[in-house]
Amino acid sequence: MKLAKRIMAAACAMTLACSMAACGSNSGDSSSEAKVAKMNEEQRNQVDALKDKLPDTELSNKTIKWMAHYDINPSEGKAESPAITLFESKYGGKIEFVQTTWENKYTDLAKAVMANDSPDFFPADDMDAFPKGAIKAMFEPIDDCIDLDSELWAGSKQICDSFIFNGKHYVAGIDVRPQYVCVYNTKTMTDYGYDDPAELYANDEWTWSTFTEMCLDFTDAEADRYALDGYWYGKALNDTCGYPLIGLEDGKLVNNMGRAEIATVQDLMYNLEKNGVVFPRCDNNWKTRGDGANGEGLGSNLTLFIPIGTWALEDTLEKTKTFGDVSSGEVMFVPMPRMDDSDKYYVSTGVQGYLLCKNAPNPEGFAAYMNCLRVSNEETQNIGEEQLKDEYGWTDEMIEMRKTIYDLARTNPVYDFEYGVTAELSTLMDTVNQATMVTGGGATTWTECVAENEKAVDYLINEANSNISDTPTE
Repeated sequence: MKLAKRIMAAACAMTLACSMAACGSNSGDSSSEAKVAKMNEEQRNQVDALKDKLPDTELSNKTIKWMAHYDINPSEGKAESPAITLFESKYGGKIEFVQTTWENKYTDLAKAVMANDSPDFFPADDMDAFPKGAIKAMFEPIDDCIDLDSELWAGSKQICDSFIFNGKHYVAGIDVRPQYVCVYNTKTMTDYGYDDPAELYANDEWTWSTFTEMCLDFTDAEADRYALDGYWYGKALNDTCGYPLIGLEDGKLVNNMGRAEIATVQDLMYNLEKNGVVFPRCDNNWKTRGDGANGEGLGSNLTLFIPIGTWALEDTLEKTKTFGDVSSGEVMFVPMPRMDDSDKYYVSTGVQGYLLCKNAPNPEGFAAYMNCLRVSNEETQNIGEEQLKDEYGWTDEMIEMRKTIYDLARTNPVYDFEYGVTAELSTLMDTVNQATMVTGGGATTWTECVAENEKAVDYLINEANSNISDTPTE
């Protein structure tokens, strides 16, 4: 699990403009700073022109403190951020990195708040901070410092509305973040005579039936071929039904385990596992193929699909070579398949967003940086795309598919809050998530899983909801 957490940590540093930062890097290291992929003059001029779209605020405190297990400042091997560049040029702003670890981030935040030494902002991307951070008074509403009804925030107001507690907005949602895409190697598809999933998607034929047929045909344990690998196929496949296991409706948490749609998709998942299509991590120290490297098996044509975030491909060619040769068009991805009886491709969705910490020393600076993020997200899409092509070797087809999946996530999002409630619920949902697809012969039917776990999940959800009032906070 630590490997999975470390991989996920890298995902959260990716903004839509691809300012992905290495976990734990120190932006103050001048030797690393020299190796940052800088914007060219035309791109910098484009960013500079956005200053007129921002409020003319003179910040009394130009430094905002960012606490996370990764730094958002540009670091070695990563691309320069238009939003941070804009924050610096418009407001003279600076982001101070307060480093923590994945395991200790909430403990460290609590200590800082109690010691009256709060940072200003904290990541919402992992979907594990809300609503528990609001319930425990670790964060403050953003309504008093950000005008969500302004023209500047019109494009993401709906996203922010998905994260309401006690009638107040807690997440400054810059944009959605598709949690998983279905990554594959085009050479493998050609070698085995399969239709390219991107073409199937274009023809609206990328369905569960087609996906299952390909998985069953490809899998051959004696040849060490397995259709699925990775850490997140269970969650990615579940959400194709359109419902998360734990949702949030009208400001209340909802347990969806009993929904017929989830039962249908979990039965399909169980049948895949019973047919042995998943790489047996139980025989590999619970790691993915190889030593747990991203993409291992795709490049060697031993794995058919890996559900993972696009962040895994938003890196150097050296680091993505296990998937195949990105620059030659060998690597491609599509949304997870749609259910056969559905007319929509639902997307497991997170949020590219931020939380204002309790007693933040500089909420004004936080708001200014959030505004920079919103403007740059709306106006500098091309810079991110150019960086993907120039720095990471992406093809035009990959760029277009990325746009498509982001649009799907905005239209058909599936937000799952199972890791944002309590540690007890997170642990229990780890069991629920892998019940029908755990390798090593341990898979159970969804009916059995519900019978064993639904009441316990209901109890924890009801307990959390008892702390959520229908009355807006003052």
